[in-house]
This record gives sequence, C-alpha cells and structure tokens, in this order.
Amino acid sequence: MAAEAPPQSITLKRAQDDIVEGTSEAAVIGVAVVEDQKEMREGIAFLINHTDGFECRHAYASMEAALQGIGDNPPRVALMDIGLPGLSGIEGVRILKDRYPSIAPVMLTVFKDDDRIFQAICAGACGYLLKQTPPGRLMEAVKQIAEGGAVMSPEVAMRVVELFRQAPPREAGTAGLSPQEMRLLKLLTEGHHTKTAAAELGISVHTVTFHLRSIYEKLHVHSRSEAVARALRDGLVR
Repeated sequence: MAAEAPPQSITLKRAQDDIVEGTSEAAVIGVAVVEDQKEMREGIAFLINHTDGFECRHAYASMEAALQGIGDNPPRVALMDIGLPGLSGIEGVRILKDRYPSIAPVMLTVFKDDDRIFQAICAGACGYLLKQTPPGRLMEAVKQIAEGGAVMSPEVAMRVVELFRQAPPREAGTAGLSPQEMRLLKLLTEGHHTKTAAAELGISVHTVTFHLRSIYEKLHVHSRSEAVARALRDGLVR
C-alpha cells in the first residue's frame, strides 16, 4: 500500500487553539518526541508543554540522538516517527524497549500500510497513531498509554482487525513448517525484516526469501503481515 503524502504539520497556532485542559495532578507525565521535521517536532513539543499535566522532556530529530540522551530524565511515553533519517522508528522501538523498558514507545506517523503497522506492533510499540490525529485526541492517547493502555488510530485498528479476519484458521497439526521456517516466522512476529532476519539466522537474504515463499504457501497467506497475523492469532509462535 502506498504511503499517503504527509498531512499539514501541527502548527503552533493549531496547538494553541486545541490545548487540552486536563485535571490538575501532582504527577506530570513526561513525554519525548522523535521527529525529523522541525516544524512538526516543535509543534508537538509546544502542545505537550501547554497541556496541563504533561511536559516534553526531550525532542530529537533522529533515533540515534534519542537513544543517546533519552535516559537522562527518562519520559513515560515516547512519540516516534517511522521515516527517520538513519535508524528508523521501528528499529528504534526494539532498542528502546530493551534499554529502557519503563518508556512506552508510540508510533506517530503518516504510514498506515499493513507491513509497517505489524512491524511496529511486533517490535514493541504500545500504540500506532497517524499524524492527522487531532491535538486533543493525541493528548488523550498519551495519557492512556502512560496509564498502561494501548492506542491506535481508528483506521489502523480497522486494518489490524481486517488482517486477522483474512488470515484463514489453522487446522491443528497441518501447518507443516520446518524448524528453520518456524524460527523465521518468530523473527517476523518480533518485527524483523528480511535483512535483519537473515543476519539473526546466519543465512543469506536470498534464502530468507525462499523460506518466506514456503511459509506463505503452507499458511495459505499472501504477505508478511498476513503471516504475522496468522502466527499471532493461532499461536504458531511463542
């Protein structure tokens, strides 16, 4: 699915017009923003800092910079773009979850294609929001995440539901996946892509592609996201 063109950035004026009036609480929710577009990054930071009960503790233009500095006064929630220069947001989620398990990473992106949604969720993202999310709803979502919840934009949630519906039910004992295919399938559910899966398994990208075709055929699916949905729904991997 082709990515849509980025919507207009959250401008300072829009943030001022849509400030969320929260209840006064002693505990302030710390948030970090990882976004390479300066106007968007500053607009989100402004919105956070001018919403009662929240503070923007960090704002970074790259995942590399975030991973270096976010441990200093760590936030509760990290809003992260996917299409970043260098390390992608999805790759960053895996590292962030490993280094700072108390930080809840949330994708804030223009992408709503199946593969990126599943890769992000499998990598450990606690939410997946689109950039056109209204400021008020964005802050509500951050609060839900900080309280231990999980959030998705409605369009994203519908894609996830549809993928689970499309994946055919497994007949017990008939999946027929080889041990290597099972290991590859598990890596896919953890958010790996072809190159990183090849590195983990110690095989070539060509061999991974060969195994993927075999997995699709045996599971009666047509894409990586459908294979992940099937694996998660039917408990093929643990």
